[in-house]
Amino acid sequence: MQGMTSFDDIYDSPDPRAYFTRLAPLSYEIPHHAQAVFRRTVAERADPHLTVLDLCCSYGINAALLNHDLTLADLYAHYTAPGTRRLTTSELIAYDKEFYASRRRPDAVRVLGLDIARSALDYAHAVGLLDGVHADNLEAHSPTPALSAAMADVGLITLTGGGSFLSRRTFAALLECARRPVWVSAFILRTMPYAPIASCLAGFGLTTRTDPDRTYPQRTFTAPQERRAAVSAVRLAGLDPTGRETDGSYHAALYESRP
Repeated sequence: MQGMTSFDDIYDSPDPRAYFTRLAPLSYEIPHHAQAVFRRTVAERADPHLTVLDLCCSYGINAALLNHDLTLADLYAHYTAPGTRRLTTSELIAYDKEFYASRRRPDAVRVLGLDIARSALDYAHAVGLLDGVHADNLEAHSPTPALSAAMADVGLITLTGGGSFLSRRTFAALLECARRPVWVSAFILRTMPYAPIASCLAGFGLTTRTDPDRTYPQRTFTAPQERRAAVSAVRLAGLDPTGRETDGSYHAALYESRP
């Protein structure tokens, strides 16, 4: 998105330590808000064989919060702790396997990850957060046979970040491969239009609902120019930034699409 600070340097590291260290001062919190929403949605989906596909999954943070007795604050503390910072990546992966396994919830569901950040995917898979990973860029290419086959089991698609990089092309490509009813639960910044994606989902029989009065803080702005750009974009979208973006943070809306 124009005017938005780039964090490309932390999205594809061998492990998440730089990611959490960089975002902690900005109070990045959207996975915290998504945790309860995604757990509720999984329960409402009521499918004992449910597989979740997390779009732009990065280091598997949504899977960590969905399937483990952990909070986002716990993850910040874990990955910024002095003892953790001293470990090599290999040592951290070995440690994190046990860290997550010992906190696994009995109602954990299968989660697949889709992201173009290969190193982040490899970490999340290695520590057991993601049951399968796919590095397909669906904005540029058709799904690989592996992703197409994996979509046969997917019943819920989740998204908390990366919405500014996605279009209807990604969602159409995924839903064309689906073999069972798929729900979509997406947190999208108010600076970004979601109507084209909602229209795409409607073509697959999904109705999208959102509460325009309920928003979720994403992170604080990095600089005054980022705030100005966000406030302008929100106003251009016909929304009121007062008390939200004007107060210094990006805000996201939750869009839930179901048959």
